[in-house]
Amino acid sequence: MNKVQIGPVQLPEFPLLLAPMEDVSDPPFRALCKQQGCDLLYTEFISVEGLIRDAEKSLQKLDIYDEERPIGVQIFGAEYSSMMKAAEIVERANPEILDINYGCPVQKVVCKMAGAGILKDVPKMVSLTEAVVKSTSLPVTVKTRLGWDENSIYIEEVAERLQDIGIKALSIHARTRAQMYKGHSNWEWIKKVKENPRIKIPIFGNGDIDSPEKALEFKNKYKVDGIMIGRASIGYPWIFREIKHYFATGEKLAPPTLEERVNAAKQHLSKSIEWKGEKLGVVEMRRHYANYFRGLPGIKDFRALLVTEYDPSILYEILERISIEYSNEPILQTA
Repeated sequence: MNKVQIGPVQLPEFPLLLAPMEDVSDPPFRALCKQQGCDLLYTEFISVEGLIRDAEKSLQKLDIYDEERPIGVQIFGAEYSSMMKAAEIVERANPEILDINYGCPVQKVVCKMAGAGILKDVPKMVSLTEAVVKSTSLPVTVKTRLGWDENSIYIEEVAERLQDIGIKALSIHARTRAQMYKGHSNWEWIKKVKENPRIKIPIFGNGDIDSPEKALEFKNKYKVDGIMIGRASIGYPWIFREIKHYFATGEKLAPPTLEERVNAAKQHLSKSIEWKGEKLGVVEMRRHYANYFRGLPGIKDFRALLVTEYDPSILYEILERISIEYSNEPILQTA
């Protein structure tokens, strides 16, 4: 079996990665994904300007727990000095990997030439990355997109140049910035990168993996070293175990039971309170309930209770009522 190496970090053959997602891939959610078989976690993306100014929200995103390792901290920014200072701050948090976000398509990031905005300036992307590589002892990885739009896809050149200045792995979301998250991803470009004889670093594919069958199809067809999963894991961390089971046996694993879903929501809530404090932990958990119980008939009434209640003890009671109320309902299928 061929292990995947990112600097000194050794991952299993064909690892599954959790994509960095704002307001999603925080410690409570990462813990659930790790328990379900995710091999490499990434934090939410963190503003380097927030880090160097000691912004509380940015610094809190550096919280890492031993149960999550190995983990990568992802940063975004566009200024050389800020990126280098932030790399030093990240190193003190002691993650296994430092990742740079060159893929976020949202306007408030792009307009500052950060995230996917830098796809308009490949030479700056390369020199900025090199500055970060030289300012840290952590292995540096990059997550990016195919290009700015269909007329400016330079991902093959980008992969070569970033490898040449020292990054240890590259994750590619197989869409352009112009696509945002719409339309279909085009993994043929990722395959071209993988087939380039000059490329020696691990290449991870990202985009539209939402089932074990698709994961296996893309693994075989595009020859990537691993898969990064984002939106399909939201409210469904079980996708990691389902993919691994399918790879190993060729059979689909039974979907999570209602009890597993309720227990996951309870764990997520308790860790959210533990991490953020009671008030904020309760409020920030609200965005997740709909995903955990998606598809259950009549769940809307319970969800209305979950997103308006502040008392944790009552929230746990509501979750227990869901467990009893739907005990005879058919098990939901994969998200």
